[in-house]
Formats: sequence, structure tokens, C-alpha cells
Amino acid sequence: MQKMFNQASKYSQMIKQEALRLGFMSCGIAKADFLEEEAPRLENWLEANHHGEMAYMENYFDKRLDPRILVEGSKSIVSLTLNYFTEEKQIDINAPKISKYAYGMDYHSVIKDKLQELMAFIREEIGEVDGRCFVDSAPVMDKAWAQKAGLGWRGKNSNLISKQAGSFFFLAELIIDLELEYDNPFPTDHCGSCTRCIDACPTDAIIAPYTVDGSRCISYLTIELKNEIPAEFKGKMDNWMFGCDVCQDVCPWNRFSTVHQEENFTPKEDLLGLSKSDLIEMTDEVFKRVFKNSPVKRTKYNGLKRNIDFLQEP
Repeated sequence: MQKMFNQASKYSQMIKQEALRLGFMSCGIAKADFLEEEAPRLENWLEANHHGEMAYMENYFDKRLDPRILVEGSKSIVSLTLNYFTEEKQIDINAPKISKYAYGMDYHSVIKDKLQELMAFIREEIGEVDGRCFVDSAPVMDKAWAQKAGLGWRGKNSNLISKQAGSFFFLAELIIDLELEYDNPFPTDHCGSCTRCIDACPTDAIIAPYTVDGSRCISYLTIELKNEIPAEFKGKMDNWMFGCDVCQDVCPWNRFSTVHQEENFTPKEDLLGLSKSDLIEMTDEVFKRVFKNSPVKRTKYNGLKRNIDFLQEP
């Protein structure tokens, strides 16, 4: 038994060291199990229709709460964070705004490559290990697993926050069939009596501490929503055309954010240089050139034009 524990501990350290070598900011490990606390929370959130038109949130309810159903034979969730914080800004302060995470290359492909490298390392150094890589595109409750793996707590804006690094980072997971040494869940909430994110949200999407009405969130309205943006949000979008950073920008913990070292997230000069008039007059051809391999492609040209036009209308 002791030998198995020592082996699990050794493997865990190897995985964490390799994760840091690959450029991940932090790595924690949790036992693959049923998310008992999340079940009623998710059910209530869906019943209140806080997911808006994100119908996919209703799918795979069981898989979302139990990774052992999602990945057969899974024993461990390796949670990882990747920093995307930058101090660079769009040059024209009047131009419609883009969230920091979308300044560089699409994070899905960048992180997927790193996860596949980490999986290859595990198989090479440890042996035959089965599992899957996940980046924000499957029924995995990444914030819950990151908290269970000791990487941070969920703030009042529902984002995962780290005492050391704030919240400007991506989350990703490896779900594998290997027994490992498990980290302790992050023990306490460090938001205290602070309500800066709630007070600052332009559309009042944070309807209570730790509860976000996704259907009111600017990120949802500019990315997920496929229909017209409801007229009630006229004048409340704070000039955001893709995503929103407000609740993170005002968070006191983000004073500890440091500039990322990921070359693929280096902002495109073309993108940061777009003026307000450039964006208003943007053609499909310019969109394809400037936003090639960018997360902004997700809105497609017509979606981004819809957002920009909505911001200009009286």
C-alpha cells in the first residue's frame, strides 16, 4: 500500500514539473468523482434559465457532474492554468473593445497542443495511460475541478481566482485512468465583503454573489447569442464588441497578475491598431485577415458586425 502511495506521489510530481516546463502556470490534481455540491447548483441555474440560448449547457447533465461517465475508467483530474494577462491595449481608446484573452492566437489550439504533449510525456514516462484532454469545449466543470485541485476559489463573479495570480488565466484538464496523489481542495474564499465586480458589471449580470445570469453577461451577448442583442442592453455594453473584462479588471486580486510568457498570445499589431472607423467600416476580407486563428473568428463576420453596429446605434 505504501509503495503504491509513493508511486502515486512520484507520478504526480513528475506530471506537475512537466506541466510547468510546458508553460502552464499551475497544476493541481483531484480524484475523479461525482460533484455532489455542484449538482443542485447547476440544476437551479439551468431552471432559472441563466444559460440563455446556450442550450448545450442542458446536455450531458450526468457527464457534467461525473467525469467517470464522460471518460470511462477515469481516476484523476489533472487541472491546469495558463496565463493570458497582458498590459497591452488597443491603441484607439474609442474603438469597440476586445477581451484580453482574444488578442492572440485561439487558446483552444495552443492549450490542446500543450495537453497532448503532457499526455505523451505521461505515456512515455509512466506507461500505458488512457484519458482525454479538455479545453472549454466539453461538459467538464473546469472551475469546480480547479478548486478541488487546490488552484483557487470561485469569486463573486464566478471566475476562479488565485491568491498568487488573480484570474486572467485559462483552465484546462486531463482526465486519466491513473491513480495519483490528490491535492486538497482550496480551503477558503478570499473575496470577503468586496463587491467591486458586482457593482461594476455594466449589465447587472452578477445577480447575487457567486451567481451570474449568463443571459445578461456581455461575453454571452457578444459571442454566444446568435439572435439580435435585446434592446434593453442599449447603452449598457460599455463599448465591448467581443467578450468583456470588467469584472476582472476591477478585482483587487488581479493586482497580482503578471504578463504572460506565451508567444502565441502575443497581440497582433493589426488587431490592436484598428481604429473605431476601421471597425465600423470593416469588410469580410479585413475580418478574415486580422482575425485569422483568433478566438474572434467564433462570432463570424456577421456576428462581429452586429455587435459593432449595436454599439453605434442611439
